[in-house]
Amino acid sequence: MTNRIWLDVEDIFEYAAFNSRPTGIQRLQYELCRALVALDPSDERIGFLRHDPGSQSFQAISWSGVAAVFERLSGHAPPSISPPAQRRDEQPAGARPGLRRLVYRMPSRLRQPLVRYLVQQREAASSLTAFLRACLTRGRASSDGGGPVATPALRGADSFEARARPGDVVLVLGAMWFHPGHAELIRAACHAKGLRFAVLIYDIIPLRRPEWSERGLVRIFGAWFASVVGLADRILSISHSSAKEIEDYARQRGIALRDTVRVIPIGTGFERSTAPSSALAPSRSLPEPGTYALIVSTLEIRKNHALLFRVWRRLLDELPREQVPTLVFAGRVGWMVADLMQQLRNSDFLGGKVVLVEDPSDAELERLYQGCLFTLFPSFHEGWGLPVTESLAFGRPCIISNATSLPEAGGSLARYFDHDNVTEATAIIRDVLLHPEAIPAWQERVAREFRPVPWRDTAEAVLGVLTPAG
Repeated sequence: MTNRIWLDVEDIFEYAAFNSRPTGIQRLQYELCRALVALDPSDERIGFLRHDPGSQSFQAISWSGVAAVFERLSGHAPPSISPPAQRRDEQPAGARPGLRRLVYRMPSRLRQPLVRYLVQQREAASSLTAFLRACLTRGRASSDGGGPVATPALRGADSFEARARPGDVVLVLGAMWFHPGHAELIRAACHAKGLRFAVLIYDIIPLRRPEWSERGLVRIFGAWFASVVGLADRILSISHSSAKEIEDYARQRGIALRDTVRVIPIGTGFERSTAPSSALAPSRSLPEPGTYALIVSTLEIRKNHALLFRVWRRLLDELPREQVPTLVFAGRVGWMVADLMQQLRNSDFLGGKVVLVEDPSDAELERLYQGCLFTLFPSFHEGWGLPVTESLAFGRPCIISNATSLPEAGGSLARYFDHDNVTEATAIIRDVLLHPEAIPAWQERVAREFRPVPWRDTAEAVLGVLTPAG
């Protein structure tokens, strides 16, 4: 009998409870899960798990429940574009409307317990509703009705308890370091059922470069890493750079790994619309095609948006204004960027030469990629670089940092600069702008030479790593 791979997807549901758009972790996790399901038409190979707080164990859920949550995240219509004169960030963070923004802005040591509390309250309310319905209908099965967070568990012959077999694998693909007791939950399930355990680690940035993370995250991530990696029969990573960092860190800290870290190829991009470009209908006005450069990323200190602000300030000082394209920041306003946001407001977003598109939908991202001259990604440190390969998949050249894993993502089709060197970055970008006739040729080369990695290849690599030899 083929061993089943059980994917622990609890964090997708908790994330979706208080966020409207996915980050790279949720996007990668969903695309990989979707590809694994496509390779398993008989439903014998792949299962999905949520945590059962009542029994300190797992409960099986259907793939349709997972897909529904992500479809809501990827299809959400964001509230507004942020032109310089109409910034909602004028208010203090705590005054921003909506519980989700309030919770998101909290330090992680406060945010995560509150998220767990609210999720459990919603689940408790859903369970109570189901109980009352059952009483009123004298035992008739009731629908769950609890929304994307309270997905019904599979029961009976389809439950985790009934279907789990010795040799099966529990695979963690998400951000599970926010779950206290996660290692104990894994250890107990593996011991009770004779299961194996595998984990995908994207990066260990909070441990290697803690200055770019909240202190609470550094502590939580460090405790999770130390407790989980020693349990893992297989550790997967998304780049050779990250794999080396994981092994080096474990060796330095005396943490014994059961196996070498296995690098899996990362699929390219997100699921694209099948409609023609003209049929895509973003919910708000976007910059005119061919007039802007683009960076797709949460605005956080590690992504180094501040360098681009300084570069664009220099370009506007050195070149005619009409020769400098608009700089589009596409992403959520995150953490440790208060100074940057203040500078943007004080400068009137460089007189309108910087535009922030907050929480873009997938349709808007598609339009933004298709319409940009080139993309930028000046990050200090990455586990892989999804925005780089997304850009190349759309035939759009990249000008990016040469740090960590980014050269693995950009290869010979990107142009590189030192993320600490504003002068070097300005010179490279200025050279591109001074020779606009060369941009179409660069775009054509990208479209001709870039080879996207199908998510199926990622799924097959995962299955290969997790399938016992022989």
